[in-house]
Amino acid sequence: MSSTLSAEHRLKHWAAFASVSVAVGLMLLKLIASIYSGSLAVLSSLVDSISDIFASLITYVAIRFSSLPASPNHRYGYGKVEALSALVQAAFIAGSGMFVIYEGINRLVHPRPLSDTGLGILVMGISLTATLLLIGFQNYVIKKTDSMALKADRMHYVVDLLTNGEIILSLIVVEIFNINWFDTVSALFISGYLLYNAWQMTRSAIEQLLDRELPFEIRESVINIIKNCRFCHGMHDLRTRNLGGSYIFEFHLELDGTLSLYEAHELTEIVEREVKHLYPGSQVIIHQDPAGLEEERLDNSLKD
Repeated sequence: MSSTLSAEHRLKHWAAFASVSVAVGLMLLKLIASIYSGSLAVLSSLVDSISDIFASLITYVAIRFSSLPASPNHRYGYGKVEALSALVQAAFIAGSGMFVIYEGINRLVHPRPLSDTGLGILVMGISLTATLLLIGFQNYVIKKTDSMALKADRMHYVVDLLTNGEIILSLIVVEIFNINWFDTVSALFISGYLLYNAWQMTRSAIEQLLDRELPFEIRESVINIIKNCRFCHGMHDLRTRNLGGSYIFEFHLELDGTLSLYEAHELTEIVEREVKHLYPGSQVIIHQDPAGLEEERLDNSLKD
């Protein structure tokens, strides 16, 4: 199990390193294109790339910190650091959006013609291709690790992918039809999308920090393990949470009340192994109850 987890951490480290490298390279390209073309849309993408560098660095640090083993004072580990990093990234995205909105309004009041849109189109095309390759790698790593920090970082680049396409379109429109205001309107649209994604990212991070239950499909898969277990008489009070790619499952398992403590423990170990096989790296906490025992249950209080 430890080798599997270390492999996942290595994947997350490489994905974070790739994000930083791509962000730095694209920032330099967009800086050149922004200076020579004067495009506000390219400038907006440049600002977003600068925020991507800081956000990706935060992701890299968060992933390294979250991979630390549990300690006496943090016995659940440090996985939620990834959710905290997602909140910081959301702040960067929101700040980028607000800056470009300010520049867009200023450009509408004080118009400035664009120059050398061809260079802007070339640079944004390169940016589009590099971003697409990075997202493909991030998707692969996220499927393997379910990293909250990488999901937040990927959102940066998904936004970049869409906005880069929008910027290329605006530059083409300016080049062919000489409609300079289209560039400003495009930048304002990008800013609105940045703010929307910042809100989505913030909500997801807060839900994880507040221990929102795992999706229905995951909970149902655990319940089905118990339903298909020949010696299990039922379960109740299932609670789940995400510690940053590592799941925690807590529930009461109903067993034959005549079993010895040793026998009940052995059967519970079987169920625990089944859950961990389905979700590697998860933590499973099971309390054994005699079947038919009348007691106060969390499930009943939540229905009230």
